[in-house]
Amino acid sequence: MPQVSIITPVYNSARFLQETANSVLSQTFSDWEWLVTDDGSTDNSAAILTNLNDHRIKITCSDQNGGAGRARNISLEKASGRYITFLDADDYWEPTFLEEMISFMIKEKAELAYSNYARCDENLNPEIADFKADKEVTFYNLLKTCRLSLLSSMYDSERVGKVYFPAGSKREDHVMWLNLLKKIPVGKPLNRTLAKYRMHATSISRKKTHIMKDQYLVYKDYMKFSTIKSLYYTANWALNGFMKYSKFFN
Repeated sequence: MPQVSIITPVYNSARFLQETANSVLSQTFSDWEWLVTDDGSTDNSAAILTNLNDHRIKITCSDQNGGAGRARNISLEKASGRYITFLDADDYWEPTFLEEMISFMIKEKAELAYSNYARCDENLNPEIADFKADKEVTFYNLLKTCRLSLLSSMYDSERVGKVYFPAGSKREDHVMWLNLLKKIPVGKPLNRTLAKYRMHATSISRKKTHIMKDQYLVYKDYMKFSTIKSLYYTANWALNGFMKYSKFFN
């Protein structure tokens, strides 16, 4: 069994997929499996994946698009590695990402860890300051802002178990992390920039203006909080999110 399972959903990702794949294939830690679910792509994403020709890459093709959360769950079902980590099809890892994260988790006896990541434009040029992994993450501080990014986080499934993404939520990553942190006391920060996140202008704009209701439902429907409590945490999340991305547009 591989030490690490990398989980990637793919949907019409041909523009950036080869660069993302190169960042996986260039890892200095080589004992990994890459589980990719093509979520009904209509471009040549599947052909790019097939042409990679590496036995560690395991591709599942879905006949219809079911969303990133469902695609990740399909790969998670098949994952056999102890350490679980995620990489979207347009993001990028530095070559030492896996090596440094695993070494850090072993040293710190961590069940969950996350690193810094660079916030870049679509050409991977720095756009705003790196997001810093500068504090321990708990269930309670994660309610107010989601410090954990899929591309820069890793958890130990041997100690935590596999944690799946909920059906029906447009904020499935936040719900998943909250559910994971119900099981453990803390996630540990590694203050090293080991990944690059592409900041698409359309996605940042949507984050600011259109998903308040989705975030409210994280608390109301998935955490089963009262209306007042849900509104309180939604307001905190919105304020922290605005501060996180306010410098994106100049």
